[in-house]
Amino acid sequence: MSKVFVTGHKNPDTDSICSALGYAALKRGLGVDAVAIRAGEVNKETQYALDYFKVEAPELVQSVEEKQPIILVDHNEEGQAVDGLAAADLQGIIDHHRLGGINTANPIFVHIEPVGCTATIVAKMFDRWQVELTKEIAGLLLSAIVSDTVLFKSPTCTQQDKDAAEKLAGIAGVDLKEYGMAMLKAGADLGDLTPAQIAKTDSKPFSFGSYKAIVSQISVMDTADILAKKAELTAAMNELCKAEGYDLALLMVTDIMEESTELVFVGEPKQLIADAFGKDASGDSIYLPGVMSRKKQIVPQLTEAAAKL
Repeated sequence: MSKVFVTGHKNPDTDSICSALGYAALKRGLGVDAVAIRAGEVNKETQYALDYFKVEAPELVQSVEEKQPIILVDHNEEGQAVDGLAAADLQGIIDHHRLGGINTANPIFVHIEPVGCTATIVAKMFDRWQVELTKEIAGLLLSAIVSDTVLFKSPTCTQQDKDAAEKLAGIAGVDLKEYGMAMLKAGADLGDLTPAQIAKTDSKPFSFGSYKAIVSQISVMDTADILAKKAELTAAMNELCKAEGYDLALLMVTDIMEESTELVFVGEPKQLIADAFGKDASGDSIYLPGVMSRKKQIVPQLTEAAAKL
């Protein structure tokens, strides 16, 4: 039997990489020949976690072969998945997002919960199936929870995420707050990224009604430096729309300390953005206080607005 690939989404974030590594380790502990792969490049935040816990990044696999056994973590929409998924042997989905419409020929294992992070689910599975967590995997799962919940500041964060993080920090041997802030700071360093790279950071494609959109997110300690380059960013976002056929490109510039987002956007219809957030969207950005979550505070609002447009 072929190895089972465990993979997160394209343009992977820390949860996508670390949950793949964690779930692959869990499956191996249950006797399955599983290996984590990644569908895109590792970002700075994730690399910090991998380096800290001395774990190699998964192999980069951008396309899978026909009938390749595969499990998806941290996503369940084909547009976000590794190329070749439609012809692969999809065996499972572990996720914390909305259902994305993937169709399968056979029944598969699906575990989706409304928690702040896929790694929280994976951590609970180690307990459920009584598989021992190593310090390294515990540290990576902790890193994912810190990232996705923005150290528990995100509205998606649940008590389950907090409880899992506390337990994982103990196993990993780190101070939760100290390690978490250091990791978030590492991820917030965008100094050497081009506008085009920033525009695609942690990006995911979505369909809002008949409109095709890409929604990206960067998290920083201070938005001033990034927003000073807004003209360059919007130019890169316009190029992205042209090159990949999007009607809209949106970039969440999220301030970790202020717990707010400046939503930068290009494309049409801008009325969709105005209706979704009740703001004047005639320019190229709107300020959204208290908004930190794409999953909970951006995508549902755009989906609902598109249904009424």
